[in-house]
Amino acid sequence: MQPHLTRFRLLLIYPSHGKQDMDLYQQAFSARIIWLEQLAQRHSEAFIASAAQRQQYLQQHPTKLIALKCMDGRIHLPHATQTPLGIIQPYRNLGGIFDLGWPYLGDLLCDDISQALAENRPVLVLITYHFSAGDKWRGCAGFKCDRDAALAQALQIRQQLQRIFEDKPQCYALVAGFETDSDALVLHGSTGRILDLSVYRPIDSVDLPRLLHQLCPMMPEAIQRDLLPLLSGNIQHSAVQRQQRRQLDVQHREWIICLGRGFDFLHVPNIALIIGPFSPDLSQPIKKAAAIIRSNMDSQRILADGILLLASVPYLAAGIDRRRAALKAAFFCAFAKQVIAEAEPSLLPQLHSREAVMYWPDRRLEWIA
Repeated sequence: MQPHLTRFRLLLIYPSHGKQDMDLYQQAFSARIIWLEQLAQRHSEAFIASAAQRQQYLQQHPTKLIALKCMDGRIHLPHATQTPLGIIQPYRNLGGIFDLGWPYLGDLLCDDISQALAENRPVLVLITYHFSAGDKWRGCAGFKCDRDAALAQALQIRQQLQRIFEDKPQCYALVAGFETDSDALVLHGSTGRILDLSVYRPIDSVDLPRLLHQLCPMMPEAIQRDLLPLLSGNIQHSAVQRQQRRQLDVQHREWIICLGRGFDFLHVPNIALIIGPFSPDLSQPIKKAAAIIRSNMDSQRILADGILLLASVPYLAAGIDRRRAALKAAFFCAFAKQVIAEAEPSLLPQLHSREAVMYWPDRRLEWIA
């Protein structure tokens, strides 16, 4: 892994200890917007710079990797598994709550899986939930920090995927817990076994093939082979995290509500509440996000000089595709503002909205004036 990419990923997970980043919450709204724009630009630059690394990786490990995960900025799977940017395709939503019965989510996810299978690529879907081993209340706010409830929902999604792709053994769904104190993965096998990577040292990686086969005996060999580098990388990464002293600050200080897709650059804790466009009733997660922002403002955890509503839609080609994405972003903004006006009208004087589209091949965020 190239050193400059490593430093970039660390910045996305936890802002550096420079004064500018430490004082972000105290900066004026205009300065925070500049910081956000620069963060998105750095992410695109790093993604483009890692193109050769990504191509080489895929030649060696062709399995399509998809991750369903919470919007929490601490859950940065490429960083925690030492995997190049762009290999793991994320689906992010507030609280990590999904249902494959949702029409748009079901169509999008199944199309992604079916396309990979048509290319003779196996597919691994990582269904994640997160928790804290050191303090329950550092867990997932979407499930009121109830680890069992978060796990139960992840297992339900696995059952849905298994039902849909029951005749496609090359599509495998795996539930993985993400322990946010150490970034260690906890894998839940189909037989009820659990593989907690936090208890292993880097020297133990030689045992991973045997441990993974015991955990998931029905997982195709090609998928096992391509999953092993992620597990080995996670053991190495979490070992370093445990040795380092980390600031485990999970106080809600979010000042951005994001709606849409293309927010991978926002892997920073307690900055944004990200709502994927998946639920058939988007008003409910928007109301929850607005209530959290209002609480942050009422408790003076964030400045009252401005909050941001950001809508983003990806596109693949200029012309029709981009224009359609721009219209969709405008709709998201207008819809969310209407919901917020009805649910949390006190936020309106501080609410600023921005629309953007993302050129997906470069992960480049393009602001719409």
